Amino acid sequence: MQLERRLIAVRAAIRDLRADGGTVALVPTMGALHDGHLSLVTRANEVADHVVASIFVNPTQFGEGEDLESYPRPEEEDRAKLESAGCDLLWAPTPDEVYPDGFSTAIRVSGVTEGLCGASRPGHFDGVAVIVAKLFNQIGPDYALFGEKDYQQLTLIRRMARDLDFNIEIIGVPTVREADGLALSSRNAYLTDDERARAAALPNAMREAAAAIIGGETVSFAIIAAKARLFEAGFAAVDYIELRDAETLEPAATLERPARLIAAAQIGKTRLIDNIAVERGQRAGAAISCQGNSDKN
Repeated sequence: MQLERRLIAVRAAIRDLRADGGTVALVPTMGALHDGHLSLVTRANEVADHVVASIFVNPTQFGEGEDLESYPRPEEEDRAKLESAGCDLLWAPTPDEVYPDGFSTAIRVSGVTEGLCGASRPGHFDGVAVIVAKLFNQIGPDYALFGEKDYQQLTLIRRMARDLDFNIEIIGVPTVREADGLALSSRNAYLTDDERARAAALPNAMREAAAAIIGGETVSFAIIAAKARLFEAGFAAVDYIELRDAETLEPAATLERPARLIAAAQIGKTRLIDNIAVERGQRAGAAISCQGNSDKN
């Protein structure tokens, strides 16, 4: 696997990859890779001839008091994992290569970034939009793959790609979960053993809420019950649990269209996010099963 840190070099490497006429898929990451990230590489190899992954801890998407400085950066381990997963090229730029002196451009995607994490993390999605747009321009992929775990981010990227005419197919890959249902996340490393055991209450509460909604319970009552379960499990705070339209992220009071139950909650010092699909007419058990469980699809 080739590693590049400078833009002129990575663009030359991309030209070499495309010399055979093959397609390129991009897997953007911030490193600290787990099986969820590697599932993106696996899927990328299925859709494209060549796979490029990026590792860059993007400072513009971290807010004041967040974990920018402490965010894990095990690059050697990450490189080995990517190579084993079949990645062809790793783009790991230095901060000055991404944000040169005097950088002053901003990108804001309205609508889908409002509410949910956009409410509690002001400026976060503006930072996401800028770095993803830069990666699209730097690599010029045919496909870009993102996990469904951060569903609001995935929706933002799809909207931005459409609005700015990026000729790139955006592919969402199902969330990979532990055996007890907890979504894999780099920040799960922050959990103590006790917090990790109790963290499974989040997917469990969401599955129960989704089943209740599919079964005809009111959305508001199902969400109240889910929040109560999280507090009983020892969560310190529930930022939100909301039913949103799966395409527009507009609030959904009833299940008229495919929707997503989306949540963020804090246990100890760790903020966990998750979401599951909720659709009318599905069997409750099938609709709310833990996507990407131990079979790592």
